[in-house]
Amino acid sequence: MVRTAAGWELTAAGSQHVARIAGPLMSSPIPQVASSLRAHLVKIGSPDTQRFVEEAIVCFETRQYRAAVVLSWVGAVSVLQQHVVSNALPAFNVEAVKRDSKWKIAKNADDLGRMKEHEFLDVLEAISVIGKNVKQELQKCLQLRNGCGHPNSLQVADHKVSAHIEDLMLNVFAKF
Repeated sequence: MVRTAAGWELTAAGSQHVARIAGPLMSSPIPQVASSLRAHLVKIGSPDTQRFVEEAIVCFETRQYRAAVVLSWVGAVSVLQQHVVSNALPAFNVEAVKRDSKWKIAKNADDLGRMKEHEFLDVLEAISVIGKNVKQELQKCLQLRNGCGHPNSLQVADHKVSAHIEDLMLNVFAKF
């Protein structure tokens, strides 16, 4: 390290030494994504949702990738359900009944949980809570969540999970 007018800076030799010590962590997205998620965590109003997201962050940091995918998805759905309850419940129920005449009118987030998540996304698009492209990205996230949430041979690693979490962060956690 050397002292400059701007403060302390790492020299090229120092960077090489840090890279040898840190190894694969130097190119890993884990610290940056976890830090970004933690910044959004404090903005989530629901304590239940905060716990889902906190668990997802811990799973991601400890390389429990399948669990991180599942929990981050659960947190995102919780955020969307809370948004519907607070801002769009009448419109949601009208659209849900149009699609399924047996739909029992939802009064709270738990009631919304009776609907399959892919149908939930369809209704959100229909009532303009999310747009078509956001729905398509969230459907991909749901598909990955389904792959990670059931016994199978699917393998995921840090970059795939990082992209999944980033999609949820940009399209759900940062917006709702």
